[in-house]
Amino acid sequence: MMSVVICIRNEDYPASIELRKVYRLLSDRSADKSGLLRVIDESGEDYLYPRKYFVPVKLPGCCTGV
Repeated sequence: MMSVVICIRNEDYPASIELRKVYRLLSDRSADKSGLLRVIDESGEDYLYPRKYFVPVKLPGCCTGV
């Protein structure tokens, strides 16, 4: 299942993540333990960002395989 988040803060990374935009979230247990999320950002690459910059989005069942 694909996990996504919405950006709610970007003051330290305005060129990399945009407010109110949906981003794909990748699983990273090590980052999670440090309060970070691994997100595919505007560059198309995955980077670590503070968890407080995002909120999770629950997709309906019809959208989880997209």
